[in-house]
Amino acid sequence: MPALECAVHWARPADGPEMRALLDERERDRYEKFLRAEDKARFVTGRFLARSVLADRTGLAPDRIRFTTDCPLCAGTHGKPRLPGHDLDFSLSHSGDRVVLVLVEGAEVGVDVERESDRDIVRLAEMVLTEPEREALFAMPDRRRGFHTYWSRKEALLKATGHGLAAPMTAIHVSPPDAPAEVLAWHGEAAAAEVRLADLTPGPGYAASAAVLTSRPLKITETPLA
Repeated sequence: MPALECAVHWARPADGPEMRALLDERERDRYEKFLRAEDKARFVTGRFLARSVLADRTGLAPDRIRFTTDCPLCAGTHGKPRLPGHDLDFSLSHSGDRVVLVLVEGAEVGVDVERESDRDIVRLAEMVLTEPEREALFAMPDRRRGFHTYWSRKEALLKATGHGLAAPMTAIHVSPPDAPAEVLAWHGEAAAAEVRLADLTPGPGYAASAAVLTSRPLKITETPLA
């Protein structure tokens, strides 16, 4: 079975006028609602990165690219951005000074990047991890890294299906953080029968994963962070 190409692009947040100029009316409204400069920068960088990569892939001019954000599960407009008329799916995520886009053709994709933080890992583990996952986590010397690896894997999976954090992470059982990323069990309505999971390389202090709804193996190509 041929591998599915999975292109990963990294960027650092910025907020230049040439980036804002590409936002459509709805995106500008969302941009203006962010109160913190860093949130504005992460948002506009994600949309600029998506337009730049998709323009190169499709031949469309960046200023002609318009996204839909229809939710596949309800009538809302809070879904992930999509490019109508093309068999390309992409997913965006950002945290700290990392912005990432993952692009595939012919399958649904989700990505998540998490900056490691001093969260209450013990409390959150009860809400996010299965019992075997908690046992593996608490046996690790670096619980913070382990927890954020678990989190990024599970959020990437739920972004790929379109459920996001509306579905319980405890319904998903993935491999331990030090093992290759793999879905071991998944229960509930959000579960996907065919899925591939891969850890990415965001750099020290971060965890990141991509999930693709496919049975084909993945060929990951990462554009390094500049």
